[in-house]
Amino acid sequence: MRDAYHEELDSIGDGLVEMARLVGSAIGRATTAILDSDLKLAESVIEADQKVDDLQHELEARAIALLARQQPVATDLRIVVTSLRMSADLERSGDLAQHVAKLARLRFPARAIPHDLHATILEMGQLAQRLMAKAAEVIITKDVDLALQLEQDDDAMDLLHRTLFQHLMDDRWKHGIETAVDVTLLGRYYERYADHAVAVAKRVVYLVTGEHADDLQQEIQSVAGVEGA
Repeated sequence: MRDAYHEELDSIGDGLVEMARLVGSAIGRATTAILDSDLKLAESVIEADQKVDDLQHELEARAIALLARQQPVATDLRIVVTSLRMSADLERSGDLAQHVAKLARLRFPARAIPHDLHATILEMGQLAQRLMAKAAEVIITKDVDLALQLEQDDDAMDLLHRTLFQHLMDDRWKHGIETAVDVTLLGRYYERYADHAVAVAKRVVYLVTGEHADDLQQEIQSVAGVEGA
């Protein structure tokens, strides 16, 4: 019975990894779709989001059944509850990738993104994909140090987000209000996607240590400060 119980716990973790890989692929393909005005690719991203939703529903059902049957305590309970929260973060990440693809579809056959912003959007898409790949690795390895690094990696996304706004506020902006709105929304989608990847990593920290990532980070900084004094 205990072997079957732990197999169920492991299967929930496997499902989270699959979700992370799916939404990582989705943001990469959505970025290509919006930069290339690729309607077929955009449609495939939009349709594929259903698989992410189905996986989340399946994980929720499995986790709730496990809570009802096994009534886990301590670490096992933390695994189940934290996994439910991670699945919600990953499902929302998939929605954000879908939003990018829907914007590409909305503006087709025109290109939603001006040429002078292509490099910035491409970098945001690639960074989002890397962050989610790292989040998947954290789920697999339970590596707390790697998990804590994600928040620092997210600083690069925040910088790119600010870069977009600098373009929008520039007096030389010549692409009109509609494009400005599109770019504003797009920047927000990528920024929020990165936040969800960081949230997943933080939840792994809590799962492993029983401490919230921000508190643990402060403790580490305090120890480093004492040692450096």
